[in-house]
Amino acid sequence: MRAGDLLRQLDQRLLPPLTRGVARLGARSGRSGVLTWAALFSLAAVLGAAVWAADDAPVGDRTVGEVTRVGVADGDSVPGYLRSAAADLAALSTATPSPGDGTYALVTFDAYLPPQRLGDVLGDVPVSTVFGRVPLPGRQTEIVRIPALRVPDDVVAGMAEVAARKATEAADYRARAAATTGDGVDERELRARYADGAEVADAEAAAYRGGCDCVYAAVVRAAPEVLRGVATRPAVRAVDPAPEVYRLDRAVFTPPLPEQRDVVRPPVDTGPSPTSHPAGPTGSTPPAPRPSASMGESSEPAPLVTIPSPDASPAVVTEPAAPSATTSPDATDAGPLAPTPS
Repeated sequence: MRAGDLLRQLDQRLLPPLTRGVARLGARSGRSGVLTWAALFSLAAVLGAAVWAADDAPVGDRTVGEVTRVGVADGDSVPGYLRSAAADLAALSTATPSPGDGTYALVTFDAYLPPQRLGDVLGDVPVSTVFGRVPLPGRQTEIVRIPALRVPDDVVAGMAEVAARKATEAADYRARAAATTGDGVDERELRARYADGAEVADAEAAAYRGGCDCVYAAVVRAAPEVLRGVATRPAVRAVDPAPEVYRLDRAVFTPPLPEQRDVVRPPVDTGPSPTSHPAGPTGSTPPAPRPSASMGESSEPAPLVTIPSPDASPAVVTEPAAPSATTSPDATDAGPLAPTPS
């Protein structure tokens, strides 16, 4: 019960009889002064106890429903984001104790890295999550978030899980293509899109299976001076501190891709365009098949999916990533890198 409600109920129940009692006492002589003050003291004691009880009641988590976003959004200036992250890191105070084991920060890389290089780049800084994507030139590919407390072991294990899911997704695409009969324009286009989706999923499965150069960001937690040291290491593009983040389950991290150099824009998929038809966007990958019991989660082009580490809880599918988290079409000076062949 809120303090205001409790006090209103006390007012309604206690004040009328106390007021009447005080009035009767005021009509008497001799003892009226003493009794009146006694009644007022009793009333003050009751009200004080009520306020204390209300203040002592447990308070719920006021952060429920709040989400902190760290990173870039569609339309953001990438150079502006990098400058802002550097300024925030420089201003991060070392005098104020960091909560828990330090300050959370989003570390972005200037190139896609294989799992084995993460230890050299991040050192012994505690890692909680890495972000990966197979950088197929001119294609939309899925962004995956892999919990990684042990680097590189958890990253390698997470990539293997993604590879298995992608192989299943490719098989489902091919099955849907085979089940699409007819020789009309719509049927031919749909079969071509399913075949294209299978081709992309196969390429992603092969890349992840081979431990590809696919990791482009990580979420770490360390003291301010340690984070500033990470920012000076080769291959680190930016360290964006997030001292306002206390719980990772209430934070959304959207790091820029290495090929995004100027403004974050929606992706452009330059894949095959079998037929132009007003029924849908030409050349786009068809929606992925709905997940089955054996498949786990599935995805549309370039969503954000959480992959559990061996010791983590079951996988949770997050909201689809904003278009900002995919290839920027105007990044001409740093095009996507091809995945490491399996």
